[in-house]
Amino acid sequence: MNNKGFNWFFPIAIIALLLFFGSNFLGGESAKSIDEDGFFREMQSGKVQNIIIYKDTEKADVFLTQAAKTAMVSKTKENDPLSAFSMAPKADYSVKYGDLQLFLQKFDQVKAQNPAIKTSKDYGAGKNPFMDILVSALIWIAILGLFYFLLFRKMGGGGGPGGQIFSIGKSKAKLFDEKERIQVTFKDVAGLEGAKEEVQEVVDFLKNSEKYTKLGGKIPKGVLLVGPPGTGKTLLAKAVAGEAKVPFFSLSGSDFVEMFVGVGASRVRDLFAQAKAKSPAIIFIDEIDAIGRARGKNNFSGGNDERENTLNQLLTEMDGFGTDTNVIVMAATNRADILDKALMRAGRFDRSIYVDLPELHERRQILDVHLKKIKLDDNVDRDFLAKQTPGFSGADIANLCNEAALIAARNNHTSVTKQDFLDAVDRIIGGLEKKNKAIKPSEKKRVAYHEAGHATISWLVEHASPLLKVTIVPRGRSLGAAWYLPEERQLTTTEQMLDELCATLGGRAAEQVIFNNISTGALSDLESVTKRAQAMVTIYGLSPNIGNISYYDSSGQSEYSFGKPYSEETAKKIDAEIKGIIENQYSRAIQILTDNKDKLDALANKLLEKEVIFREDLEEVFGKRAWDPELTEKPVTNTIPDAKEPSEQIIIKDKEEESEIQAPESPTQL
Repeated sequence: MNNKGFNWFFPIAIIALLLFFGSNFLGGESAKSIDEDGFFREMQSGKVQNIIIYKDTEKADVFLTQAAKTAMVSKTKENDPLSAFSMAPKADYSVKYGDLQLFLQKFDQVKAQNPAIKTSKDYGAGKNPFMDILVSALIWIAILGLFYFLLFRKMGGGGGPGGQIFSIGKSKAKLFDEKERIQVTFKDVAGLEGAKEEVQEVVDFLKNSEKYTKLGGKIPKGVLLVGPPGTGKTLLAKAVAGEAKVPFFSLSGSDFVEMFVGVGASRVRDLFAQAKAKSPAIIFIDEIDAIGRARGKNNFSGGNDERENTLNQLLTEMDGFGTDTNVIVMAATNRADILDKALMRAGRFDRSIYVDLPELHERRQILDVHLKKIKLDDNVDRDFLAKQTPGFSGADIANLCNEAALIAARNNHTSVTKQDFLDAVDRIIGGLEKKNKAIKPSEKKRVAYHEAGHATISWLVEHASPLLKVTIVPRGRSLGAAWYLPEERQLTTTEQMLDELCATLGGRAAEQVIFNNISTGALSDLESVTKRAQAMVTIYGLSPNIGNISYYDSSGQSEYSFGKPYSEETAKKIDAEIKGIIENQYSRAIQILTDNKDKLDALANKLLEKEVIFREDLEEVFGKRAWDPELTEKPVTNTIPDAKEPSEQIIIKDKEEESEIQAPESPTQL
């Protein structure tokens, strides 16, 4: 079915132009007819420059001199303003002669009587009036064709549906059907078992709808994929397009946004009209938060009103009058907290599927998919690589495999080795290694003690994550880094958080114990401990002085409020409690390092000598940890609960800062 209709603009434009200019091009000869006597009078007055005689038609075209023609044109413009639009070169007069011999004799007599007459004569073939009409018609067809191309194609931004100036309200969705099939299937999606089951059921709804409707069930109207970036939401949609065997419309939320008023709502209507015409069908809107943001959150107008109109039209199409069609809407976003509640209700997006970061076994499956095209060395352990990448999304793992292959090629390896993957992990998390960065010996010593302080505290306290590797090689913006071995846990106790705070403050505490002063190198550490202590007090309710109170708003509405959810007196208590937690753990770290100063010195000297030390070096200095049930290699990050995601894992590393106090050279600090 063609829902666009017939475009009447082009034929109407042709008819109007023909009516306007037809008298000049299709109305026959424009030259004025005169008889023989009139011609010879004009010739005797010296106005005729040339005459072309057509023997077959007994007619002749008369062309006047320039002066006579100018006078004639001025007079014609006064009587006929449209004469200026005439494009075809016409004779000034047309004379019909009788006998050619007599006409030529009289012509010669007039010239002989007045030698000043310079009129010349020529002979031509007879003209066909139908040929003149055909030439004029072809000229206008060419002009109108050029007009159509420029206006309809170029001004619309490239042509195609929705790209023309008169089709700006048409949908920009890409259609995948039996003519253009997506090759991605559910076999290509590793991990995400729960999400795949939900999405596969949607495909089954469309293929075997009677199986569900005969029991009284209804096919869901919409499925919303929610999750962090890079977890595979769009890949799941591609798998649905490859498996469903039904028309699949794919577009982005930003495709509805346009500078013209009403375009977004028009494109929504056109999109659903096309989908209904081809039902059963699936519509996939990626990054739906571009048009699905909650309405009425500010008092500004303009583009916001246009976005809300688009959202209102989408709400109506998904669940309104006359929406009982076999069309399922899929959407993806990583900002579900800002979506409008009307969009999220049952009857529109009936199912919300959370696509989380992959677990250990899912990372193993994702690695299997991406390592198929890579030439691996025999010593590469995929289980070991899966353990080294906690918190990695599917996109991160794909990037890891690609980086490892690039590093192996850079090092002229014949295959990708285990060390190439470890270097790729360091490159992705820590940044590019700066081998030629010049560091003063005094600063290098401070960096070594700083990192040794982290390693010492994390090894000696029970709940802190032990270290896998410590390095003082500059990488990215850091002068040194400590690589931890956290366990992948879902819940964190107060003791665990306090021990992690103590280990994070171990770097600055080591500087205080050894050098009796501190530097700017603990910027990253201080930022991390401040956020975690603030989360303990205001979000998780882990402070006995504040109590079991949480000021965290999971709905995301607090960002639109100007006031705090607590009083000024409570704010003072919160500030004091945060400071107390941090200072207590800092004092604890100083005490631990003071009691183990000899071991701290030994570890720092070993770090200065090797620049990179591992778990085995720590065991030589401190011995084995008494509370470790089993010493196995685990992933390379530090578990730090975040304000919104308690199990979020990030790296603790020291940022490179420049001191603005020391002059004149302002050396790079830790």
